[in-house]
Formats: sequence, C-alpha cells, structure tokens
Amino acid sequence: MPAAGSSRGRGRVSVHPGAWWVWALGLGTAATRTTNPLLLGLLIAASAYVVATHRSPAPWSRSYTAFARLALAVILLRVLFAVALGSPIPGTHTLLTLPEVPLPHWAQGIRLGGRVTAESVVFAAYDGLKLATLLICVGAANALASPSRLLKSLPGALYETGVAVVVALTFAPHLIADVQRLRAARRLRGRPDRGVRGLLQVGLPVLEGALERSVSLAAAMEARGYGRTAEVPAPVRRTTAALTLGGLLGVCAGTYGLLTAEGGVYGLPLLLAGVVAALAGLRLGGRRSLRTRYRPDPWDARAWLVTGSGVAVAALLTLASVRDPGALHPGVVPLVPPTLPVWPAASVLLALLPAFAVPQPVPREHS
Repeated sequence: MPAAGSSRGRGRVSVHPGAWWVWALGLGTAATRTTNPLLLGLLIAASAYVVATHRSPAPWSRSYTAFARLALAVILLRVLFAVALGSPIPGTHTLLTLPEVPLPHWAQGIRLGGRVTAESVVFAAYDGLKLATLLICVGAANALASPSRLLKSLPGALYETGVAVVVALTFAPHLIADVQRLRAARRLRGRPDRGVRGLLQVGLPVLEGALERSVSLAAAMEARGYGRTAEVPAPVRRTTAALTLGGLLGVCAGTYGLLTAEGGVYGLPLLLAGVVAALAGLRLGGRRSLRTRYRPDPWDARAWLVTGSGVAVAALLTLASVRDPGALHPGVVPLVPPTLPVWPAASVLLALLPAFAVPQPVPREHS
C-alpha cells in the first residue's frame, strides 16, 4: 500500500511548481535574446507541447489559451502601430502610402500615416513576436504550476505577498471558466451568447460570482488565522532588513555588470553575493510567519531536470547571441529571409525534455 505522502498516494505524479516557473522563465529569457522568427516559433512550439502533455484539468490550467490570444493581439498591435505611426527603420520597399496627417512642430519625430515600407513592417513583426513569445512562456508557467502549491512553497517572509499574487493570478482563469460555463448554459437554453447583448447578459453573473468568491476567500482566510505574526527581537528585524535590502541591491548591480562590457569582472561575484544575502534575509524574515506546511512538495530529480532544461536553453541562447548575433537577429535593412541556425535550434529543443522525462499526470483514482 503506498504511503500517504507519496505522489502515488495522491493519485498523480507532480513536479514542484517552482521548477515549472524556472523552466518557463528560462524560455522567456531565451526569447529576449533573439528576434529570429524561426527560433521564436520553436520556443512557442516547445512550450505548447509541454503544456499539452502535462497540464491538469483544473480551471487555472486553462489560462494558456488566453495568453496565446493576448500574444497574437500584441503582434497585431505592434504592426498596426508601425503602420500608423511610422518606424525609425529606413526602407526602400514601399508597400503602400497612407494619407499623412500634419502635426505641430512640438511633435517632430512622430508622424501619422505616410509611406509604409516592408522593412518597417517586418521589424515590427519581429519585435512583437519576441514579446508574444515571452507572454506565452508566462502562460505556460500559469498552466503547469498550481498556484496553491506554489504558495505553499514560498518562504515565510513572502507569504503575505505570495497570497496577493496567487489571488491575482487565479482571478483570470476562474473568470474565463465562469464565462465559458455561462455561455454554454445560455446556448443550451437557446439564448444568444455572442455580441454586445450576450456580453452584457453574461457579464453581470460573472461579476456576481467574482464578488461571492472574494467574500468566501476573505472568510476562509480569516478563519485560518491569516495575518498572524510572531514576536521577533529588534536586532533580528534590523538584520533581516539589511540583508534583504543589501541582497537586492547586489542582485541589481550584479545584473547590470553582466549586461555591460565594463562590469563583466565584478558582475558575477556581486550577483552571487546578492543572492546569498537576499536568501539569508528571507530565511530570517520567515520567523515572523506562524504557519506549517501540509505535505510539502519535494524538490526531487524531476524538478532539477525541469529547471535544468529551462536554464540550459537560456544560457545557450545567450551564448549564441554573443558568438553569432547575425543568426539570432536577422537583418531587415537590407531585407533578408531568416535562416535557422543549427546549434541554437538544437538548444531550444532541450526545452522538450520535461515532456518525455517527466511522467504525465494521471487522474485521481477514487477508492
């Protein structure tokens, strides 16, 4: 008979939610290092495949579709802004010429209408696709990591902040689930569920459900003693504040050093020192939190594999952007078709490791 705390006893094989977030942030970091649409498409396809094979049927896991639609809207808006407001990218291939609206002298550098070139449109599409890929990676983390389990894994010092973030992250998935449920109910009754009329008649029940859920959540938090804190000596509080603030400043300074050519020597040591100091501050700050953890999620070999695959993709794409920037940033002036670099593309395929090495979740069996 399986143990009560084992993953088999829970009815499904689970991975630490923090590992999924690190994996997704690694893919998002890799997306910021390139504008090659072929590599960005590979990143989107890899995240979509992992989400399709490993997300659960819970309401919060349906947010991936919403993020994908938001990403598509970002690309369209970016291209529309480039067409309507112009672009600093020079071009010779004119697609169309819009009527130009004259602007006052204080608005120099901005235009409305005018000549639209293929170079400016392609540059805007590349830029929008990069941001869209980042949004899709965040959506993958929302679809794969349970918000409640992620809250359980936070340090005690971040518990109150984590509750607010988790409530905010779960609001959109529940809202989408309510809209889908109400639209299905209206279709079964033969009533319209599209257009302005359908939106207005669905919006009020959705708002009512959101308010009821907020009141129930507040009552549950109050019943469980949310907000209680323990007495901590003043020297410990001052040490915690100094370590946390100093660690965050060290992380910012170290990150800036790594991004600049002059700070490459001190950037990494300062970043590591800042991370250690911040973790020590969070450890001390956790003494104020009076809470226990029921069945904590272990950070096992599967979590390390998921984390390592995302970090590897980010590191290899960063290295490729330094060694071969032309392959990761295809030129638009002159306009040339993008090519698929071999070893950066193979690096992106490492993001698929969780889909094959981590067992897929299975439904809970009823005894």
